[in-house]
Amino acid sequence: MVKGMVWIGTSGWQYRDWRETFYPARLPQREWLRHYAQSFAAVELNNPFYRLPPATAFARWREATPEGFRFAVKMNRFVTHVRRLAEVEQPIALFRERVSALGEKLGPVLLQLPPSLAADEARLEAALACLTGLQVAVEFRHETWFRDSVRSLLERQGAALCLADTGERWNVAWKTADWGFCRFHWGLGDPTPCYRTERLREWAERIAGLWPQGDVYCFFNNDTHACAIRDATRFARAVAEVGLRPTSVPAREVVPLRPC
Repeated sequence: MVKGMVWIGTSGWQYRDWRETFYPARLPQREWLRHYAQSFAAVELNNPFYRLPPATAFARWREATPEGFRFAVKMNRFVTHVRRLAEVEQPIALFRERVSALGEKLGPVLLQLPPSLAADEARLEAALACLTGLQVAVEFRHETWFRDSVRSLLERQGAALCLADTGERWNVAWKTADWGFCRFHWGLGDPTPCYRTERLREWAERIAGLWPQGDVYCFFNNDTHACAIRDATRFARAVAEVGLRPTSVPAREVVPLRPC
């Protein structure tokens, strides 16, 4: 029985390693998103983390993608890394104003916190309050966040804990919302950082156990050597095998570039 929808994509689309492996050799870079969206139904926007684009850029990305496409957007680092979640009402309001140009294609917002930021529940709660009405996932990278009171805070706010795989260990796997968000940073396959097939199967089974009927967003951040493209295709097969419904991925599995 087919159950929940698993949105599968990559963290960004503008990588030189993908030319000739995924993008046609002569395809202009300005057309890469349109080409990407012919194979995938979702992408994670990372560039707003480094520099918040104008609303016109978000509108352009919306227009370049088909109906039903989804953009997950990484929160600007001014909020998470400079202000460190303190007094962020105005920068979050600006962020919301800009990303609203994505319209119905706006998916979850990702708050990736810096490894140096220890748990501060008051700051997190205030930041989440500024994002009311949006789907929000939080990626913690300091061990002090992984405690029961933080889990309860996420549950009250309807925010998802981002499950992040660095290739070496599982992250804490809390289900804090009726939807999920996963990021695949680094695999231990060949070539590195590609994922081993068995690891992808383990993740598919874990997701099926946590969210048997809810939407889950899964993005591959291991872009080097086009590993992300190949792994997304393999992961979609694993997801289907456990009874979940993956969104579209490339019909042909790309061959990762070998390092010179």
